Amino acid sequence: MDPNLYNIFLGIAAAFLVAGLFIIGWRIVVGPNSLDRVLGNDAFTASLQCVLALYICWTIDTTVVNAMIVIALLGFIASLSVARFRRRDDIS
Repeated sequence: MDPNLYNIFLGIAAAFLVAGLFIIGWRIVVGPNSLDRVLGNDAFTASLQCVLALYICWTIDTTVVNAMIVIALLGFIASLSVARFRRRDDIS
């Protein structure tokens, strides 16, 4: 594949990821209840893994794979703990 075309595709993917991260960040900050914030946090960790995978594709540097594994485990544990101990929000 032509390197210029490859960089264009990676740049488009990076732009979509940045836009998605802004939308997810807005959902975390403004979410109407705690469950929306938890789902936003889970989506943020998944998007962060995608950003690191895109970094690996762009630089052909695999040193961040361990960080990806740690982020995946922390996101999984956070989702499980919130699902276990979450109480209903007060309905106004």
